[in-house]
Amino acid sequence: MFRSRVSTPAHFAESTMAVRRAKRVALLGLHLESNAFAPPTTEEDFRACCYLVGEEITAEAAKPHPAMPMEMAAFVAGMNAAGPWEPAPILLTGAEPGGPVQEPFLGETLAAMEAGLRSALPLDGVYLSNHGAMTSASSLDPDGDMFRMVRGVVGPEVPVVATLDLHANISHQMVEQTDVLISYLKNPHTDQEERGREAARVLGELMGGLRPKVAFLPLPLVPVQTSLLTAEGPYAELINYGRQRLGSEILNVSVLGGFSYGDTPKQGLSVVVTARSSLSAARALAREIAGQAWENRRRFTRTFPALEEVVALAKRTGDDPALPPHIIADVSDNPGGGARSNTTWVLEAFHRAGVRGALLGNFYDPPLARRAHELGEGTQFDALFNAEETEQYSRRLELPAKVIALAEGPVVGTRGIYAGRTLDLGPCAALEVGGIRVAVVSRRIQCADPVFFQRLGLEPGDARTVVVKSRGHFRAGFDHIFPPERTLEVDTPGLTSQNLANFPYRNLTGSRFPFDPDARWEPPDWARK
Repeated sequence: MFRSRVSTPAHFAESTMAVRRAKRVALLGLHLESNAFAPPTTEEDFRACCYLVGEEITAEAAKPHPAMPMEMAAFVAGMNAAGPWEPAPILLTGAEPGGPVQEPFLGETLAAMEAGLRSALPLDGVYLSNHGAMTSASSLDPDGDMFRMVRGVVGPEVPVVATLDLHANISHQMVEQTDVLISYLKNPHTDQEERGREAARVLGELMGGLRPKVAFLPLPLVPVQTSLLTAEGPYAELINYGRQRLGSEILNVSVLGGFSYGDTPKQGLSVVVTARSSLSAARALAREIAGQAWENRRRFTRTFPALEEVVALAKRTGDDPALPPHIIADVSDNPGGGARSNTTWVLEAFHRAGVRGALLGNFYDPPLARRAHELGEGTQFDALFNAEETEQYSRRLELPAKVIALAEGPVVGTRGIYAGRTLDLGPCAALEVGGIRVAVVSRRIQCADPVFFQRLGLEPGDARTVVVKSRGHFRAGFDHIFPPERTLEVDTPGLTSQNLANFPYRNLTGSRFPFDPDARWEPPDWARK
């Protein structure tokens, strides 16, 4: 039945506020960085890390130290600060990087998201918090499949904004099914909250009527992961250049380095430029940045000292207190890239060489941590590392050890990417193995925060050598102790080796650098003009 009423100034203001209050925004997220060569990621992995449904999402976001991707919490805070809105939380889940996600969990999750979206209609906007480098047994582009599902439910007029890790592998489907893609700008990823708040601002513009124009340029360039730091280097130069071009016309510039272990046709560095109104402006800038990346493609490779060199340095440092201490990243066993965080190459070599004053963490071995808790502090025993592990690089190693500390329960991150975030590593133990103290954990997570040592009474600042199973995020956690000149990387056998020739890729298409040193890039027609 049609009803009318006279519009007075007071009623007009009341109606305007009603419209603002009516802005209803769906919240969804699916975080996984899939390493094609790692063991599959299971439903248990997701539920142990983050699995929130409905109002659990907004309740967790409101906590001072949420156990969720920080961009989601920041997006909610940004929307709250902007004015009245109505959140429609659907489902948010994520797991530590690992192998392709298992079916049927993925299918069930997407079905639950679709059902939640349909029941939440009508919607004024959608925010997606994803990683962007997920694969599954049935799809090489589950992120794109999810985005297509969302668009199919809400229709072409409802704005959809997604935040992504800068290690995302971007497909045309991901770009076409969203209005704006916003990637992290910092590696280590210390800007997750900034990107969440940016997503809230951008969605506000879109709900206000903005219809942006997007240019997308993928390159046949697969960078080595350690070349994607943003403090300096070729990747930092691209991101900084894009940031300098933001203004009244250019809304967002996302230069995504990609994830080199994904083994997908969309794998590699890509550029996404979003303009407020001018497609030609977006295309021109995307072409400019992509051209710079291609010209500098050889700078996206790296070489590393041999394990023998690193062991010799640690031996000298432990024996001579006059020498400065160092931090060494075991980049081939980075759980932040899907590795198991339990290879023993460095531990065995240090022990054999008699290295003293060393810390090593995090070593993922739930059975060993459980055994240490059963024995208790002060117990000496023969520690069997990887007693139950079957992954090819996770060799068994038995060494005499002493339990020197035990811990259990959640901890709040103190620095870098985990600052302010609640994390639960399960039962943990500090084992003294000769001159090395090893932090053993029951949840696989990269050692990017000193708190993982400190909760076990181990102080990184007092060590002569610190070995972390991490690729780059440790830099933001330990930079107050170890400056860049005392930071090293070692590449041993593992699921995140920086030598990409070690991996049996099957799904990469076409000629790509550095696999083909003579690879060529043929831009699309619009990018040649």
